[in-house]
Amino acid sequence: MSGIEHPMATTVPHITKEEVIAAGKWVKLEKTTYVDPAGNTRTWETAKRTTRQTNQEADGVGIIALLKRTLHKDCVVMVKQFRPPMGRCTLEFPAGLIDEGESAEVAALRELKEETGYKGEVVGVTPVTCLDPGLSNSTTQIVAVNINGDDPENINPTQQLGKREFVEVILLPLGEFQHKIDELISKDQIIVDSKVYIFSMGLTQAFFKPNELPVLKQ
Repeated sequence: MSGIEHPMATTVPHITKEEVIAAGKWVKLEKTTYVDPAGNTRTWETAKRTTRQTNQEADGVGIIALLKRTLHKDCVVMVKQFRPPMGRCTLEFPAGLIDEGESAEVAALRELKEETGYKGEVVGVTPVTCLDPGLSNSTTQIVAVNINGDDPENINPTQQLGKREFVEVILLPLGEFQHKIDELISKDQIIVDSKVYIFSMGLTQAFFKPNELPVLKQ
């Protein structure tokens, strides 16, 4: 279904020039010159990763990992870590960059093992999606993974982090996901990744009847 067209939209928008303003090891800032739908030439400040490989579709992966164990509630495997741009700890899905030559599936299983110690099985992959299109061209693919918690390798998982990485693994029961997230926000003053909270809202819609839905906190 097509949207409503703006009366001034007479041109196909396109980029005409990209100039690097500043660059670091992982990120660069560019001045993007483009033509808008009305035919006007405008500029935009754009952040880009320096790690994207040629013909690479997505920069990284996010992993929705479901831990299944006998006599336990199914849990979503989450990670908590300090994020310098936010100046505080965040609650996120395990995630990471895709290495050159890797598929999203391979990258997801590698990152899951590194960050959480769990070995999983891929059960679904999204198309390439954007993260913050008003700021950056950064893209990701969300990978769904099932973890057999009864597998000996997953009973006492060991993280494979670098010396400068500090990641806390948090298991949240699937049926109480949004409630547990709200508790963490209130108790630990963390900030939640938007993908995580949107996922929690979807779970709430699935678990409750329409007239039983809890009211979101204002």
